[in-house]
Amino acid sequence: MAEISAAAVMALREQTGLPMMDCKKALQEAGGDPEAAVEWLRKAGKKTMDQRAGRETAFGRIAVSAAAGAAVGTMIELRCESAPVAANDEFLSLANDLARQLASGPGAASPEELLAQPSPGKPGQTLKQQFDDLTNRIREVFRLQRIVRIDAACAGYVHHNGSSGVILQVEGGNPQVARDICMQIASMRPTVIAREELDPALVEKERAILTEAVASEAAAMQQEAASLRSGQHALCSDPSPDAVAANLERKAENLLKNRDKVAEGRLREFCFAKHCLLEQPFVKESKQTVAKVAQAAKMKIERFVHWEVGKE
Repeated sequence: MAEISAAAVMALREQTGLPMMDCKKALQEAGGDPEAAVEWLRKAGKKTMDQRAGRETAFGRIAVSAAAGAAVGTMIELRCESAPVAANDEFLSLANDLARQLASGPGAASPEELLAQPSPGKPGQTLKQQFDDLTNRIREVFRLQRIVRIDAACAGYVHHNGSSGVILQVEGGNPQVARDICMQIASMRPTVIAREELDPALVEKERAILTEAVASEAAAMQQEAASLRSGQHALCSDPSPDAVAANLERKAENLLKNRDKVAEGRLREFCFAKHCLLEQPFVKESKQTVAKVAQAAKMKIERFVHWEVGKE
């Protein structure tokens, strides 16, 4: 077996970031050849990680590439096993390199296809080599869970801890307004751009629930009025319980008479504003809707994608 110097072990340690004993063993197995030792370490690391493949990856980061003026926007979700690794600088660099390559390269139909492409941050390596080297050093399972690329002008936003990200396809407008709307999406979590895109079954279900709620409110008012008139209500000491009861009865009658109209108003407030981006109050100016803000900026919102780590 070739004699392995401490200097050679240290050099391999600095190159790979792996423990000294692992580096020494790799050099011994490779007959002192540093390049062969690196390959041996990669294969040994892959074998170890294959044994751990079933572990849960509940943490990770979203990374986005969507520069102002660019004609493409991309987003990736890279997962790992623990929160400390999700905050690791090299893990973040890997996530950003994946998003950058997806934007600047030929595109990819799958995570595997993207990983086979060159790394923009590690010249001479593929993204898969960068991915494998980092998993080998950190010894956690990584998964490139999903990727998306939009070949059009986009804005992007990633929450400060990488847990949530948005890419927004727009036509016209300006970068700041587009970014503000990305932040709106991340915060308010709309599911569609406009109400026409909502599932009609969802709308009808919500309308039925709200209509029934209006009827229940009217019934509660009528019951309260009856208690007042019978003297069994807590407010029966009021100088004019009959007048209070009459007022409640009028309100109940009005609710029942306009039940559908009241339910429709609540549908706009609680359903459409919750699910539809354009109908939400703008987070920076609640008196305006997102639709009004976009209109003022002469911006057309074409599409958005919003991801949160671990939620699909």
